[in-house]
Amino acid sequence: MSEKQVQAVNVTVAGGYDPAVVTLKQGVPAQLTFTRTNDKGCLDVVHSKEMGFEEELPLNQPKTVTVPTDQAGEFQYSCGMDMFFGKVVVE
Repeated sequence: MSEKQVQAVNVTVAGGYDPAVVTLKQGVPAQLTFTRTNDKGCLDVVHSKEMGFEEELPLNQPKTVTVPTDQAGEFQYSCGMDMFFGKVVVE
């Protein structure tokens, strides 16, 4: 059996999330790596109740979170103050 490849997506955090929508394949392990490049605003924390993570984002340091892909659907994440949103679509 061959090892499943991990889906890895880089998200730049600067006045929002880029890309704002990430599409992943269901059942394939996935990771999002957030890199905050701007110190303005409330984007120093990223969290998602739906996906079960909350991470501080130090400036210019990548922070990787594992994203569950066992269920299809749309799952939101946001900044610490819930002003900026991103979305993971699992299909």
